[in-house]
Amino acid sequence: MNPKTEHTLWEGHSGPIEVSIDRPATENLAGLAVVAHPHPLFGGTKDNKVAQTLARAFLQLGYLAVRFNFRGVGKSGGLHDHGNGESHDMLRVIQTAHTSLLAPSAQKHPIALAGFSFGAFVASHAANLAGQAGLPVGKLALVGTATSRFNVARVPADTLVIHGEADDTVPLQTVLDWARPQSLPVVVMPGVEHFFHGKLPLLKETLVRYYPALSTDQLHT
Repeated sequence: MNPKTEHTLWEGHSGPIEVSIDRPATENLAGLAVVAHPHPLFGGTKDNKVAQTLARAFLQLGYLAVRFNFRGVGKSGGLHDHGNGESHDMLRVIQTAHTSLLAPSAQKHPIALAGFSFGAFVASHAANLAGQAGLPVGKLALVGTATSRFNVARVPADTLVIHGEADDTVPLQTVLDWARPQSLPVVVMPGVEHFFHGKLPLLKETLVRYYPALSTDQLHT
């Protein structure tokens, strides 16, 4: 993502998990953000442009941003598990990042979770697992959520759901059908398709407007 991105391997349930870490230019973190990528069987990796855009948004806000490869992708061990194993892998990444990357004073900050497409489905379940594990889960950002293909979990009312009007991979109607019983607002980007081609700056701006940020002074300390 940038020359300062750190790359490492963490231990997961099915072997190593390949992780990329981006740190803001401040020691006074706004919090931790963990981002999940799209479907690994269709070329999804942590370096997907939408996943990177989400990480850049959190980085701009002063969050420590963590992306990781699902099992079977890149240097991550294991085999694709249709979301179940991947949800537990995401929980492991959240737990490891929370304890090993954050100072004790920063561990009280809510953890932001985000995902794109299949990654949004995984993030919805990982958020529940993280809450059950006693981690301070904050707001979720679900983009292009694969509601037509997977059983996406119910999410908190303050979840940011973003979807393209012209998404032909996951029809907008299926997202609305999932959101309606939860009275969950959906941000619809007119004319935008699944991969947000040409609209990544707008996606980043939308997320930046939604999450709390550090002050300018804090970002440069």
